Amino acid sequence: MSSAHGPIRIAMWSGPRNISTAMMRSWGNRPDTLVVDEPFYAFYLKATGKKHPGADEVIATGETDWRKVVERLTGVIPDGKRIFYQKQMTHHLLSEVDRGWLGAIMNCFLVRDPREVIASYLKKQADPTLEDLGFVQQEEIFDWVRARAGGTPPVIDARDVLENPKRILRLLCDAVDVEFSDTMLSWPSGLRETDGIWAKHWYGEVAGSTSFRLYRRKNNQVPEQLREIHDRCRESYERLYGHRLH
Repeated sequence: MSSAHGPIRIAMWSGPRNISTAMMRSWGNRPDTLVVDEPFYAFYLKATGKKHPGADEVIATGETDWRKVVERLTGVIPDGKRIFYQKQMTHHLLSEVDRGWLGAIMNCFLVRDPREVIASYLKKQADPTLEDLGFVQQEEIFDWVRARAGGTPPVIDARDVLENPKRILRLLCDAVDVEFSDTMLSWPSGLRETDGIWAKHWYGEVAGSTSFRLYRRKNNQVPEQLREIHDRCRESYERLYGHRLH
């Protein structure tokens, strides 16, 4: 939960191939903030057997017990920081993970048009399933949080962020009771100690970045065999999109 003076834990729930790593860079550039990168990833890979790039290394070096991950996410914030920003992947929160801990943190949602997500995903992995893309899980987590929080949790859209990062980040900071800082708008290039060990496989573009890149519309076409999956993803996306900060 958040407090004007106490510790603030923020989980940003996103699917894959979004601007989630750039958002982690943005928050990580604040001097009062500690970030953590996809803390359930090792658990997810071990539980599902998914053959992601570097999966064996992720499992060997990460925490595979979801209960211990939750203890870390809800415990004392290390390094004397006031804000704990958690980059979370919706598809990593498998059904066996108890949702109760979500009530102890501020949950936010980062969405992106599924047409763009699928096009980006196919550059890294072939034949994604509905579950791989995380939209349905994102809606499920959103509904869980909304039903218990007494209000609608913050939602931001990737395109909105790229088109006007200062405005959207201000709105997000207001929503989570954090003072906006211009340090969130740019950052040094390169990888970080806080990046997951998988960064060498996935973070090539963001490692060379120093700010949010300008949004460019692309004429992405959804392959015929993924059209049904796309349409189901779009249902979840549009529902959350209707609640976005803008």
